[in-house]
Amino acid sequence: MTDLRNFISLIKKSGDLKTIKNPVSTKYEIAGITAKVDGSFAILFENIRESKFNLIANLVGTRKRFSQAIGTEETKIHEKIISAIKKSKKPTIISSGKFMQNKLKNISQIPIVTHFEKESGPFITSSIVYVKNPESGNQNSSFHRMMPIDKKHLSIRMVEGRHLHRCFTDAKEHGEDLKIAVTIGVHPAISIAGAYQAEWGADEINIANSLLEGKLALTKLPYTGLMIPSGTEIVMEGKVLQDKTQSEWMVEMLQTYDHKRKQPIFELEHLYFRNNPIFHDVLSGFSEHRLLMGMPIESKLNGELKREFPQVKKISMTNGGCKWLHAVVQIRKRNEADPKKIIKKTFQAHRSLKQVTVVDDDIDPNNAEDVEYAMATRFQADKDLIILSKVRGSSLDPSSDQKNLQTAKMGIDATKSLKKRPEGFEKAKIPKIDKIKLKNYFKK
Repeated sequence: MTDLRNFISLIKKSGDLKTIKNPVSTKYEIAGITAKVDGSFAILFENIRESKFNLIANLVGTRKRFSQAIGTEETKIHEKIISAIKKSKKPTIISSGKFMQNKLKNISQIPIVTHFEKESGPFITSSIVYVKNPESGNQNSSFHRMMPIDKKHLSIRMVEGRHLHRCFTDAKEHGEDLKIAVTIGVHPAISIAGAYQAEWGADEINIANSLLEGKLALTKLPYTGLMIPSGTEIVMEGKVLQDKTQSEWMVEMLQTYDHKRKQPIFELEHLYFRNNPIFHDVLSGFSEHRLLMGMPIESKLNGELKREFPQVKKISMTNGGCKWLHAVVQIRKRNEADPKKIIKKTFQAHRSLKQVTVVDDDIDPNNAEDVEYAMATRFQADKDLIILSKVRGSSLDPSSDQKNLQTAKMGIDATKSLKKRPEGFEKAKIPKIDKIKLKNYFKK
């Protein structure tokens, strides 16, 4: 039960999958339908004009489907992810994967989607890249968008300093191309692990295996020697060329266009795919993208902050902050210094954060109106505001200094002052209001 088809069957049974049999185009139409739905249910496209492949979108576009992907309840997502990171274990190895049923030398049959009008081209957005760490010898797996240039070459976006880029830099310094493998269409638990930024030298696929209760199997690829999930729908293996680049730009998590970048070029050696393959498309900046990237970070923050500060109850990466730039931390305040210490630690734990708001435990961190209420009644800008200038931030934020990766950050202490009378902050309640049913009073 560790491949994409198993998960599709699961969400079909729970009523979270809808199938479109009408002919659709990869040029804007699939993206438009996905955006209209924006996560509320997964969509399986079975009739694509430009390809014989099927396509799935909005796969984990809600917390419900996200929790289904890792085999837990919505309220226990963070505990499951934190446990999987701590108890990660190697998958089993089998000799032949299901993806080896078909083999080609080009990408012409893949239904690569054109999403937005001003992007530099169509993009593969669910592509997980596998590479061998030059120091530890372990593999690394991570998400990297890819834009087709011709039938055998694609640009590949690498964030400077991240693990794949470090591996690429090492290969380049040794005068070598970098061998990699790429999977498209895996069980979403594998995608969730691939979106997590593990420590240098650690293998995210071991986290995926833990999320899947140790049932994941890998198969060795002939050209690269890399191990990839045996049930993968589509696999590419080849090399990243050391001395060639391509200009590209696309929409990011913030639903804004990234600036033009010269990115390395991947050269295909082999394309493998299952019979009746299913391509997975992630619409950039919409719910599935934000949950895939933001939820592992949210779990990381919950784990690290609760370990250091027992007064921390819950941390939420907000929808308005695109699940990446803004966080709300709910605490049971012990002393006046707590919020500022927690704000500092939260910024350290996820350096892309631009705003951290700390609230009391009677405020729901997932309710934007509740958080604003806390700011309105418990926050004083001259005492409770922290401003950090010219610090490391997210490369995605168009308002920042993107060239030097510098931004300004804001910490907001929206907690009740312990020096004032507590009754002044108490929300007034009406006794037994939950038992009042209006239909009993307004009868026809």
